[in-house]
Formats: sequence, structure tokens, C-alpha cells
Amino acid sequence: MQKNKGAEPVKKKITIGIPRAMLYYRYEVLWKNFFSILGADCVISEPTNKEIIKSGTAAAIDEACLCTKIYLGHVKSLIGKCDYILIPRISNFGIKRNMCTKFEALYDIACNTFRKTSQKFLTYNVDVIEDCPEEKAFIEMGIELGFSKKEALNAYKEAKKGETESLKNHLKANESLYKKNGLKILIVAHSYVAMDSYIGKPVTDFLKKLGTVPIMADVVDRKDALKRSAKVSPTLKWELSRELVGSIDEHIDKIDGMVLMSAFPCGPDSMVDEMIIRKFRGKPILNITLDDQDGTAGLETRLESFVDILRFKGGTL
Repeated sequence: MQKNKGAEPVKKKITIGIPRAMLYYRYEVLWKNFFSILGADCVISEPTNKEIIKSGTAAAIDEACLCTKIYLGHVKSLIGKCDYILIPRISNFGIKRNMCTKFEALYDIACNTFRKTSQKFLTYNVDVIEDCPEEKAFIEMGIELGFSKKEALNAYKEAKKGETESLKNHLKANESLYKKNGLKILIVAHSYVAMDSYIGKPVTDFLKKLGTVPIMADVVDRKDALKRSAKVSPTLKWELSRELVGSIDEHIDKIDGMVLMSAFPCGPDSMVDEMIIRKFRGKPILNITLDDQDGTAGLETRLESFVDILRFKGGTL
């Protein structure tokens, strides 16, 4: 396991800072439950705002994607407010189940970027190809924080149960949206884009104002989505992208259209979105690339036009 910068066995109650960005929206329940069961407190950074983006952009290299810049802004906002800031390193979940390289690099990037601070950082390393699955990674992280192997294992198992139950509830809620009146629009985006309060959430909120029903492709039975994705494209590399493609395959016959959302300049999304457009013909698709600009007039005009097209296509305009 990659060693945590400044991590040392602790006896007193500790506070773990969790940036509200990137994989937070995927692992929020798992992380909070794990640390809570061990008796640690969690402090979550504030929702993304202009100041967070500004500070993150100043800390990142120019070529970094918008989500990485947002993430560094959240990390910076937590410095000095907690004992450790959690920044996981997730490489893969097995062969052909890779994560984007940014999820491998974030811990090292953050440690290097904020090396002149006294802040301690905490990580866990998921690399199934190198015989380090999630359970083992969490146990090692717990031990490094001063807890016993048994304590860490029990905390992980209980936290995992909570995560599974939470996902089931989200799946039920997502499916129930089909009972609502209005055009059903599948939002095809990673949760750290779609759920971010500054870049993605305004899109879904505006679609709701237009009387449509946004449905999140990211909320999906992950195992089933991976199987479906393999039928669409057996060579697709990235785990999160495969889940989205599998989710589209599940929803395609029930929706009126799709909105593809990605953050500039995401390399994997630029390729995957093009593949989606080619593979899933017959449904109207709006492809949006989000940036950190304040103005939303142009974006809202595109969304209004897209909804008008869907209504005209359905004979309800």
C-alpha cells in the first residue's frame, strides 16, 4: 500500500476531511460510515462555488481538466480544518476495469501541490491487478490510523452494507421517475459532473423548470451495467464510462432523449461521447461540454431548443 503522507497511529479522536468532489458522490456513504463506525468525525467541504474553482485553478496546471481543478479547490478549502484529508488512489478493479489515470494520481498531485502546508493526507490504494482489492485497502488504511485489523474489517463490512442499501434506494427512486409526467431525459454524466452544484446541477435544475424529468444514468446496478456495456463495446476501457454506457442500454427504450455532459477538457469523455452518439442512433442527443464560465444564457438556450425538438418529435409542441 502507498504510504500516507504524515499518517501515524492515533489514540485520540480524529477528524477526516472529505473533499466534496470527484468520487465523493460515489463513495459518500461508504466513507462516512467507515470513519463513523471507527469513532472518527468527518468534515465535508462546502458545495462548489466560484471561489473554490478559482483557488483550484490557481493550484492546478493549465492542462488539468475542470474536475481536477475543482477537486484541488475543495482540498485547499479543507486545509487546517481536519487532522487528515482523505484522497483515495483507485487504479483498477481488475483486468479491463481501469479508472481514469487522474484517480491514480490525485493523491500524489495533492500532496505535491500542498507540500508546503502542515496538512496530513490520508489515502487507500485499490489496485486489484496488484492484489489490493477495496476491502484490503480499507483494512490497511484503518490499521495505519491506529485501529486493529478486526476493527477496520468490521467497520468496512458495516459501511459496505450501508452503501449497498443506499444504492438500492437510489435505484428505486430513479426508476420511480418514469411514473412522473413529462419528457424523460437521460442525463449521461459522471456523478462528479452531474451532481456538482456549480457545473452540473444547474443543468438538471433547468430541465426540471422546463417540465421534463431528468433521469440519472450514473444511478445504475453497476454489475448489470458492466455486462450490458460489454455488448455495446467490448473494448471500452474505463470503469465509470462502461457503467454509463451500460445504463444507456438499459434505459434507451424508455427515454425521449439524452443529454451527454462532460467537463472540459476530459479526454475519456470526448471519445466515449462520440462512441455513444454513433452506437445509440434513433434517440435525440444533446452533447454539452461544461466549463467554469459564469454565464448560462447560451447553455439554457441550447437546452430549451433541445426540449422543443423532443416535444415536436413527440407531437406535443
